[in-house]
Amino acid sequence: MTAGRPVIEMTGIVVEFSGVRVLDDVDLTLRAGEVHALMGENGAGKSTLIGALTGTLAIRSGVVRVDGEERTPVGVARSRAEGIATVFQETRLSPQLTVAENVMLGNEVRGRFGIDWRANRARAGQVLRQLGLADLDPRTPLSVLSPAVKQLVAVARALVVEPRVLILDEPTSSLDAAEVQTLLRVVRTLRDQGVAILFVSHFLEHVFAIADRMTVLRGGRVVGEHLAAEVDRADVISKMIGEDIEALRALRSERLAHHYEASGQQTLRAASLGRRGVLEPTDLELSRGEVVGFAGLRGSGRTELARLLGGVEKADTGELWVDGRRVQLRGPGAALHHRVAMSTENLREDGIIDGLTARENIVLALQALRGWSRPLSRGEQDALIDTYLDALHLDPDDIDRPVEELSGGTQQKIMLARLLATRPHVLILDEPTRGIDIAAKLDIQRRVAQLAGDGVAVVFISSQLEEVVRLSDRIVVLKDREKIGELSNGPGVTVDTIVEMIAADLDE
Repeated sequence: MTAGRPVIEMTGIVVEFSGVRVLDDVDLTLRAGEVHALMGENGAGKSTLIGALTGTLAIRSGVVRVDGEERTPVGVARSRAEGIATVFQETRLSPQLTVAENVMLGNEVRGRFGIDWRANRARAGQVLRQLGLADLDPRTPLSVLSPAVKQLVAVARALVVEPRVLILDEPTSSLDAAEVQTLLRVVRTLRDQGVAILFVSHFLEHVFAIADRMTVLRGGRVVGEHLAAEVDRADVISKMIGEDIEALRALRSERLAHHYEASGQQTLRAASLGRRGVLEPTDLELSRGEVVGFAGLRGSGRTELARLLGGVEKADTGELWVDGRRVQLRGPGAALHHRVAMSTENLREDGIIDGLTARENIVLALQALRGWSRPLSRGEQDALIDTYLDALHLDPDDIDRPVEELSGGTQQKIMLARLLATRPHVLILDEPTRGIDIAAKLDIQRRVAQLAGDGVAVVFISSQLEEVVRLSDRIVVLKDREKIGELSNGPGVTVDTIVEMIAADLDE
């Protein structure tokens, strides 16, 4: 469908926080029947621009027009009345309510005697079917659902009001491949019905699969607006990070050169390591100075194998050796004592500790190893922090802030600093770059390469297979909870190589 008339026109938008300009003369136009992607790293101004559009943030100067008419004043109630609905990355649902109650919250169907619960469940079920959730009982408590299904329930809530403008803020961050395709199908249907859609995502492949037009922000300013079909992906990345894409290509070349020179001492060996119902018995060897990538779809066993190696889960079959000694890892603490450190997939629940500062999060693992009866002095903490400020491009002003106030990319770097403080021989990173901006991803990937150069054995897991190919010396491929093969990386290995391996019939 050809894009129609402008529904939203934002012109010369300026937003300031405490006198600091965070949006500077920004223009954005959303058209009926068009998916408009908003691109930029964390801190580029994406969330601020959404706040300016939805009325949650005050605009210092500039004009917002809806259907050609200037909107004054800007406010949340006004934006909702204008048919603007938003789905945020943090779902903002009520876990104590049912699915139907969450979907219909604020838009309940009412009868003569109050809320018509049967009609509300029916309406909720209708919208859930649009999202491929026909089997989800609207009476189900939200608290029992997976994060991915909760994300789709949040989308369903937005669709109930039949919006004219739909804002999707990182809608695919917690979805698997099949769920992503379902969501993109719904987005295309809404676009074809004339809805103007603002799509915010760090996943470039999702953006290029769905977007008709894109605006790129950096440092609170627009650095490009393009038709998606006419722009090169590398150009978009370069504009987002203010750095040439050749930096990523150079990292790939450096890793390949390292691969051919690597001949490190074996530091970890697993023989028939597994857990009944979770992972089939698996053999694996890791050497100092190499990066081994785990590749596979969600549920393939990649995370399960990592958790067994890192002591997060206990194996019930097989044996594990670390630095030539047979060990039994009864928990992450025991793993740390054997110089095996792991960052789990779910950083918010299993990694970063809300309520503590960035400093306190960084020193946590080292303090645990040292023992709580011998607290690290402020001077020792400062020396430790200084080690990682430059190495991970951390902002000194963030160190004593509550960690929950920091960006996702900064939190990932803080978690990495915590693990590196223990001087591990084996470092296991499960999705260390998920949901963060391009610049932070590049920082973390460069650091992984440096760690390998320093002799650390690294396990690297990412759902973004291009990252696995870029960084890994070897790639372990898993499918249906078992290892199906292993690749030695080189110029001939591509993402397609891994995809074909996963897609192949195991009996062939």
